[in-house]
Amino acid sequence: MYWDNTYILVIIGLVISMIASANVRSTFNKYSKVISSRGLTAESAALAIMRSAGITDVRIERVSGSLTDHYDPSAKVLRLSESVYGSTSVAAIGVAAHESGHAIQHAQDYVPLKLRSLSVPVARIGSWLSWPVIVLGIAFGYADLTKIGIILFCTVIAFQLITLPVEFNASRRALAVLGSSYMLQGSELTGARKVLNAAALTYVASLFTSVLQLLRILLIFRGNRR
Repeated sequence: MYWDNTYILVIIGLVISMIASANVRSTFNKYSKVISSRGLTAESAALAIMRSAGITDVRIERVSGSLTDHYDPSAKVLRLSESVYGSTSVAAIGVAAHESGHAIQHAQDYVPLKLRSLSVPVARIGSWLSWPVIVLGIAFGYADLTKIGIILFCTVIAFQLITLPVEFNASRRALAVLGSSYMLQGSELTGARKVLNAAALTYVASLFTSVLQLLRILLIFRGNRR
């Protein structure tokens, strides 16, 4: 079996992604067992946070799955997963507050969020086409085709890079409101912060993994041109 030393980069990226994913799930599961002293549900907390920011035109919907929570700016819908929606746990309230932070970003025309929304179509095309184009370019020795694939893959990395400030800012907004409104207090707020920090690290891990993949592609491309 042929061994390419650049596989090491793939393995490193895979391990980092697995650790980040396991960490966010274990942290969420841990604080899912900690019930908030005020007994608020995640859905009611999200609603209260948005109302406090003057947002009254965003619906909250329940969606299937676990940790599938997201805010859809195009439809103005905040979707909370089954494990979050009606839960009174510190973890669920933290996640719901984070998504409410995205709704506030949207209402306030937060520039990084607008940039991320604008870059979605380009990043989606890059995600679909980059690898087929790169593989074909390398397999048939078409340097220009490989370069096009690399450029397409860079659009994915750019999207991931833009996503970081959006996610970190949403968490900061969420934690600030949760603390100032006393929805969570003391160790409860600390627990929510740990959940959101673990979630944020998955975005960092995803970006780092993509950068390692790009480095591998460049090394293979450079080796083939010699």
